Amino acid sequence: MKNPAPVISSEKAMLLLEVHHRLSDVYGRNIKYFHDIDIDPLSELVSALLSHRTRNSASGQAFKNLISLFVTWEAVRDAPTSIVQEAIAPCTWPEQKAPRIQLVLQRITELNGTLSLDFLQQLEVGAARQWLETLPDVGPKTSAAVISFSNLRGKALPVNSHHFRVAHRLGIIEEMIGEAKANRVLESMLPQTFTAQEVYDHHQVMMKHGQKVCFYHHPDCENCVVLDLCPTGQARLASKHL
Repeated sequence: MKNPAPVISSEKAMLLLEVHHRLSDVYGRNIKYFHDIDIDPLSELVSALLSHRTRNSASGQAFKNLISLFVTWEAVRDAPTSIVQEAIAPCTWPEQKAPRIQLVLQRITELNGTLSLDFLQQLEVGAARQWLETLPDVGPKTSAAVISFSNLRGKALPVNSHHFRVAHRLGIIEEMIGEAKANRVLESMLPQTFTAQEVYDHHQVMMKHGQKVCFYHHPDCENCVVLDLCPTGQARLASKHL
């Protein structure tokens, strides 16, 4: 059964679009994708699972270790879990991620008879994401990453912690809904006319703003281009001058 469509406030949607335009002026448009165009959806899925609560540099090294040691995802699936765990040691919680990744690879094989996600190219984005989210530990953020970042280049909006923080502080979403639900709500607020590239750009500029200005601790509100739109930043600066 599908979840009901989120109720979208037109005012918040307009606010999000204004934020998008301003941040795009700062961080750019038509931003280059994370990966080369030839990364397949299965490889992106493994990469996304490794990246959970892990710095990109660490998860990237763990991914490279897997490719170097095992060469194929079938070999990762069938290897002793202890060896997979050792290979992905650079990322957080390798003792949890190793068996989970192997379980996902096994499940894909069981469902398809082969270890590949290339068939997702034939599905509509919504159907492809729904299929991915039946896999263990695959939620909206991960399914969106697979659709957007892989060579599928579909229209889907991943929401990471930086992205979520910026949207929450601007009052676009409530903190209580969490990153998983925020993914669906924020994506629904974007114009339907946005292309896959524009949706990807939106993720990038929101994330970059969280990394470069809207820090978790001590955000640089004085140099924020959306300060006049941000109740959190305005309240923070007002309290400093009391």
